[in-house]
Amino acid sequence: MPKHPARKNGEALRALLRLPPGERVELAGYDARATPGAPGGRRAGLADTARTGRRLARLQERLWAAGRAGDHRRVLLVLQGMDTSGKGGTVKHVIGRLNPAGCRITAFGVPTEEERRHDFLWRVRRALPEAGEIGVFDRSHYEDVLIARVRHLARPAEIGSRYGLINDFERSLAEDGVTLVKCFLHLSPEEQGRRLLRRLDRPDKRWKFDPADLDGRARWSAHQEAHELALTRCSAPYAPWYLVPADRKWYRDWAIGRLLLEHLRELDPRYPEPGFDVAECRLRLLERM
Repeated sequence: MPKHPARKNGEALRALLRLPPGERVELAGYDARATPGAPGGRRAGLADTARTGRRLARLQERLWAAGRAGDHRRVLLVLQGMDTSGKGGTVKHVIGRLNPAGCRITAFGVPTEEERRHDFLWRVRRALPEAGEIGVFDRSHYEDVLIARVRHLARPAEIGSRYGLINDFERSLAEDGVTLVKCFLHLSPEEQGRRLLRRLDRPDKRWKFDPADLDGRARWSAHQEAHELALTRCSAPYAPWYLVPADRKWYRDWAIGRLLLEHLRELDPRYPEPGFDVAECRLRLLERM
């Protein structure tokens, strides 16, 4: 049964959570309550998440500043998972610590009439981050090989062709300076049931509940098979998948924050050099004070 290996001192978390490209993924072999690489329990994880958030904010500012000066690099965080797996929670608790001016967040829902008139990647291209930005997809282009497959929204041959189109699309993004961080939030059916029940039992959470979530739950096996196929066929060195156990919310937030931090550190964005004489401008300012 596959599982995440133990993290060694100094080892990058992405090496621990990355799904090996080319290998068949079987989700049943991964523990959704596991905490691979965590600094300790919940309390230690929350404290480290706060520290990570401060480091992310500093790096994001540097990326944003570099982008304004002509650096075309950017980051795209893709969040996929079953209902209640925590895509919105990740945006709130991880991305919410960053400067919104440098973030572009898109939650993909049911395609609009205009979107249906174009190919399935059309709306995705329109939502891509620009230079210096961190983009976040709450669901993504993968819905067109997940929901479309489970609910038979397109012919099997058409769905089958989309995996190759997705790979070509992601390769072109990587070649154009986009760092892809694709995270599958691995949730157990037991934990999903508890979260849905809390939404029904708490008046302040009922607005989040959608009866259609129960239909998705009834098709759990079909959804898992669709995810396994997408994770297997659309994982490459330039766009790997990271499997993040999501039953423990604190771990999910910690892990995704750390993954983003590792990628931004590797990019190492720098503040641009000013295009003016700093000493002269400082002198002029002091003369008028």
